[in-house]
Amino acid sequence: MNDIIAIEGLTKKYGDKVAVNHLNLHIKKGEVFGLLGPNGAGKSTTILMILGLSEPSEGTVQVCGFHSTREPIKVKGKVGYLPDQVGFYENRTGLSNLLLTALLNGFPKEEAEEKAKGLLEQVGLSYAMNQKVGTYSRGMRQRLGLADVLIKDPEVIILDEPTLGIDPTGVQELLQLIRSLSKEKGITVLLSSHHLHQVQQICDRVGLFVSGKLLAQGTIETLAKKLLGEEGHQIQIKANGLTESLVNEIKLLNGVRKAVLTEHELTIWSVHESTLQKVVEVIISAGVHLKTISQEKVGLDEIYQRYFEGSEG
Repeated sequence: MNDIIAIEGLTKKYGDKVAVNHLNLHIKKGEVFGLLGPNGAGKSTTILMILGLSEPSEGTVQVCGFHSTREPIKVKGKVGYLPDQVGFYENRTGLSNLLLTALLNGFPKEEAEEKAKGLLEQVGLSYAMNQKVGTYSRGMRQRLGLADVLIKDPEVIILDEPTLGIDPTGVQELLQLIRSLSKEKGITVLLSSHHLHQVQQICDRVGLFVSGKLLAQGTIETLAKKLLGEEGHQIQIKANGLTESLVNEIKLLNGVRKAVLTEHELTIWSVHESTLQKVVEVIISAGVHLKTISQEKVGLDEIYQRYFEGSEG
């Protein structure tokens, strides 16, 4: 079975409000999929329906071949869920909390202890295994939460805003840990977040979610191509003497899709990597002194913004 998560026509209504609107989504084994959108977009509602914790108004969800509404216990046996706020016994140590989860999942005591210690080492918490969880930082709690999710050997991990409230270094470490665990163990990961730039580093594919609707899904490259016709590039130019008339001339160049001037900085979105040379030639011919030039592939923030603009009205 290729599709570990198969969602068809999934809809959730609260009275007249439609929280999730006919969602179709298929996630394959071993894939890291990012469900991305602003707070209130319907991401958490979708997760609750996947887990069988909320009944859809319409549509179906299957996880590892089990129907989430009709077979929620079987689904829970296959899925590890890390919410945005992880709850632990504050007066117990990290190791003690993990042992409790392992024992509740039917592991013999010796095996449970070996497994818990191994996971604490894997998530980088060996040094704090005998500290009470009440002394853990937010980042440490998320790492412990990840170990807690992994202790029952899930086929699927669902993470709801896992980087919320963690410092930048901790975010990078946690995301890379999630990525490596997925690839090493073949675990399918569904990651819900509104931090686009963080997520694009580790996701194989992303889905852009706004107002209960999935606007688009695919790799970053695929989405950029859909938007810009080819692989998108973003050019940043800082210079003195940039004018609106010069920007209008640049907009006429082949491959330029959009150009925006703010004070001494010009941002250009193009479909060709070679557009940069043409832009520079036009600017130099106008006698403008260039300070800095940079070019990079269009990122997820820009893609999301463009799709979001397209969804309005």
